[in-house]
Amino acid sequence: MKNKKYLSVFNEIVKLQSKGKLADGIQDIKLEDMDEDMLKGYICSAMNQEPDTGASLKDIAKQALNESEASHPIISVVGNCSECIKKDEKELKCVNSCPFDAIFKDSQAGRIRVDADKCEGCGECVKACSLERIVDKIQYMPIVNLLKDKKVPVYATIAPAYIGQFGDEVTPGKMRTALKMIGFKDLIEVALFADIISIREAIEFKNLVKNVGDFMITSCCCPIWMSLLKRHYKELVEHVTPSVSPMIASGRVIKKICPDAKVVFIGPCIAKKSEAKEPDIKDAIDYVLTFDELNEIFKALNIDPSKLEGDVSEYSSKGGRIYARVGGVSECIIDTLNKLSPNHPIEVKDAHANGVKECKQLLDKALKGELDVNFLEGMGCIGGCVGGPRVMVDKELGKECVNRYGNEAQYHTPLDGPCAMEVLRSIGIESIKELEEGNEKSRMFLRDL
Repeated sequence: MKNKKYLSVFNEIVKLQSKGKLADGIQDIKLEDMDEDMLKGYICSAMNQEPDTGASLKDIAKQALNESEASHPIISVVGNCSECIKKDEKELKCVNSCPFDAIFKDSQAGRIRVDADKCEGCGECVKACSLERIVDKIQYMPIVNLLKDKKVPVYATIAPAYIGQFGDEVTPGKMRTALKMIGFKDLIEVALFADIISIREAIEFKNLVKNVGDFMITSCCCPIWMSLLKRHYKELVEHVTPSVSPMIASGRVIKKICPDAKVVFIGPCIAKKSEAKEPDIKDAIDYVLTFDELNEIFKALNIDPSKLEGDVSEYSSKGGRIYARVGGVSECIIDTLNKLSPNHPIEVKDAHANGVKECKQLLDKALKGELDVNFLEGMGCIGGCVGGPRVMVDKELGKECVNRYGNEAQYHTPLDGPCAMEVLRSIGIESIKELEEGNEKSRMFLRDL
């Protein structure tokens, strides 16, 4: 469920900032039936600032107007938790929702807190808090500060799940036009980079799964899946491929081609805000916006994407586009493998987990050797990215839109058309063989595990 009050606060902040009145008008933001501490926490978090500060709102706004870094941790607890703090921890939904034990009760302070070292930004606690006192910080202020500068090209990359999120009439071309109106240099679909990562994952399967009993765990796409593996299933990490996510690939390729560029990822996922700051991959994505945050920006700036002329440039395959729904990663990689290595001796037998609970169940079975499969895919959100915490439409409608967009693609797999290879050639990788052999240039598609 969306926190409409928090989004309305953010909407007011965007309006004030766009008129140059943020510092002077910030104290005029009011919400009915909300205590002062909670409202201040909302305002601070919506400006990418820490909520528990003694500074005045005007001073905090002035600081936000000069902000250039995404704040950490991603998750904020705003106001006091007096209604919950009296309960036993076993009764606290926010505490029990966290797969990483990052939410805890601080009895001495009388509030719920976030352990920044453990928090992966999955957003489960945000969904669990019925009082809407847990929110994820919004990175709009450092983004708009960068866009105002105009000295640096800022590219938007957008997750495949965006199709249908802003209405049936909002085509990819219209979305590109709308983002250019905000100040972005261009919009790049991450589906294209899902294509490239699928080629890498197909290569990994071909090289790793050569005998019955071998199995591979895909690392791409979902940061919650990867965080579960690295924190709670370390014994399985040796089976995880070192490919970066399509989001990270998009940022790295753009910056390889345009070294001065900055990149903002737009998607349905809170956890991508944390993934973008992981030490070994923080070079790729500078900031992250979610679909509902972008929607509020459009509304505040009076931009209606559905009424704009489309700036068309589509080039991803069906496979890259269906990454957005559960099972899509497996389907794309299997189809790519069959194209890449039609005589591979081992048939792919895949299993995909749908939501954190199923992810844990699947990995538990893998630990015990109870799976008769050789390819594991996990999605932290039920339904996949179309079921993410920051989508605009129901996950079933989102899945339908993604499937339709996939079927409209000119090419079925990344290997059927020229687009993925054109991107690879633009960064000096001339063939699939070079990608497979792992030359220095292909390192940008790999990460440390």
